[in-house]
Amino acid sequence: MTKKAKLKVQPETNQESAQSDKVSNVLREIMSAGFTRVFLSILLGFFIGAIFMVLFNEDVVATYATFFSNPGEFFSASLKVIADGYGGLLKGAIFNPEGRDVVAMFRPITETFRLAAPLIMAGLGIALTFRVGLFNIGATGQIVMGLAGSTWVSTRMELPPIIHMIVAVIVAIICASLWGAIVGFLKARTGAHEVIVTIMLNYVALNFFTWLLRTPELLLAATGGGTPKSDPPAETAMLPTLFGDLYKIHIGIFFAVIATFAYWLLMERSAIGYRFKMVGHNSNAARAAGIKVESTFVWAMAVSAAFAGLAAANQGLSEAGGITTSLNANIGFDAITVALLGGNSAKGIFAAGLLFGAFKAGSPAMQVAGVSPEILGVVQALIVLFIAAPPLIRAFFHLPKSEEK
Repeated sequence: MTKKAKLKVQPETNQESAQSDKVSNVLREIMSAGFTRVFLSILLGFFIGAIFMVLFNEDVVATYATFFSNPGEFFSASLKVIADGYGGLLKGAIFNPEGRDVVAMFRPITETFRLAAPLIMAGLGIALTFRVGLFNIGATGQIVMGLAGSTWVSTRMELPPIIHMIVAVIVAIICASLWGAIVGFLKARTGAHEVIVTIMLNYVALNFFTWLLRTPELLLAATGGGTPKSDPPAETAMLPTLFGDLYKIHIGIFFAVIATFAYWLLMERSAIGYRFKMVGHNSNAARAAGIKVESTFVWAMAVSAAFAGLAAANQGLSEAGGITTSLNANIGFDAITVALLGGNSAKGIFAAGLLFGAFKAGSPAMQVAGVSPEILGVVQALIVLFIAAPPLIRAFFHLPKSEEK
């Protein structure tokens, strides 16, 4: 009876491993996008975005009635709305030649770097789990838990300058890392799928943080009343700005650079990174080689969440007006797109983070130019769609599979 039971268990284990390897293969297919496919995906995304601008702009719609009698009016209006839209994006994200002074001219590029920093850090964490063959959809919850930890330290503890900031950053990383480790533990011990677990833990974290912000004895601001908002972080815990009051950019961008280097060092130059990649490539082969696959899942989720915790510290220690539940601003989900676009590589994720940071920085300028900022959301979604579905790009551009890279 015991032997039969054992014989029944083994095929189920092999089947689960085979399923895990299939998931890993899909991830590798998505994340192995070469430069050509990435470039064409971005180009096609912007092209379709331009079509949306033309289709739904009032000035262009007004020329539909005279299209056959005066097509020049339609094309002139179309080119104008596209130029205004993407021109506004460049002015809001890189350089504004119409700024009233030099400071205003260069403010867009500083905002791009500031907004890109948390996307880069969280994106690195997402990419790490991808390389282990896991779908980490829980960066939002991990960032929220990191925010809870850093907010408590920055508003409830009194420490000397610099030390206060360092302690708040460390606590944010620890809180997020522990929250991520729960996912790895549940997958290793019970076989629970990480996608379901991370999504549910996102809701748990968000509601837990809301409760903290509504409780006077915990994080609710002294003058907050019923508003779920914390006190402003102590000045001793705030991230120093790089240019004083001229720009909002702070040392968080240096955190992003350090995190990028640490990710590269971990994945390309360390033994644990080798184990991560081996498990992601083939968990059965990794287990046969003596690697503890289950513990690797736990460590991978914990380290991944640590990057999210660093992103949380970047957000929580730079908000002088106090912390609210909306401060994460969908960074966790945007980080998934950054990881996909970056193709798992450190430099790719850094570049993808800058691109999406530029989208966020340039969005208000596009709206001023009369173009709906939601167009950028469409462009982002299309870019990720084309990256995640290689056959679409190959079919659209008649690109041979061997020439993708």
